[in-house]
Amino acid sequence: MLRMVIAATIGLSGAASAQESETLRVGMSGGYFPFTFVRQDVLQGFEVDVMNAVGEEAGLDIAFETMSFSGLIGALDAGRIDTIANQITITPEREAAFVFTQPYVIDGAQVVTKAGNDDIGGVEDLRGKTVAVNLGSNFEQLLRDLPFADEIEIRTYETNIEQDTALGRVDAFVMDRVSSAQVIKESPLPLQLAGAPFSEIRNALPFGDTEEGRSLRDRVDAALTVLREDGTLSEISQKWFDSDITSPSVEAE
Repeated sequence: MLRMVIAATIGLSGAASAQESETLRVGMSGGYFPFTFVRQDVLQGFEVDVMNAVGEEAGLDIAFETMSFSGLIGALDAGRIDTIANQITITPEREAAFVFTQPYVIDGAQVVTKAGNDDIGGVEDLRGKTVAVNLGSNFEQLLRDLPFADEIEIRTYETNIEQDTALGRVDAFVMDRVSSAQVIKESPLPLQLAGAPFSEIRNALPFGDTEEGRSLRDRVDAALTVLREDGTLSEISQKWFDSDITSPSVEAE
């Protein structure tokens, strides 16, 4: 049965440390539909439901703190938050700086273009094109790792990534498969998926590589294991996406 989760209003923060107050300070952007977004001044989404379920299982109060996506890693590194729930992809660079829970979302990178754009049918067609990615995301590095990366002009955005693609100011944007499909479904802008997803990505919760951080990571990871085994993660995913994006067996559509 899906555990009851309570949407948090913006502005919640834990003044004391997680260890002293049993509060887990969770950073997120609040601007990445449908994972974390604000509607009628209420912070909600897949990530919010997952973290509320984690808190219930682990016996932790969850305090959400919203900020720009590009500032989340710095806030975690500085100890202003305890973790980030905002589709953080595990990368070698991040693993060198933080400790991660088990992945709770298995996804793929997706190219999105203006509807009717027949010039781009997938990632291989990005040669000679201008491509937008969210500032601070892993998608910039994924593009730079392509063998033809020097033929792509990459632009980073905090906002308006979908709008500028629809208006033709950039040729395409790259986002995770699940978010891309949801953005197209919800947006009035003329957008379309371009080809199949590429480069499997695994998203998890990062913690500081300290004794306290590792202890919190282990506690949260144990909760994720229970939530996976009792079906809660799958039910939260079905609620937001009508599919299970939490299983390692998920296949790109």
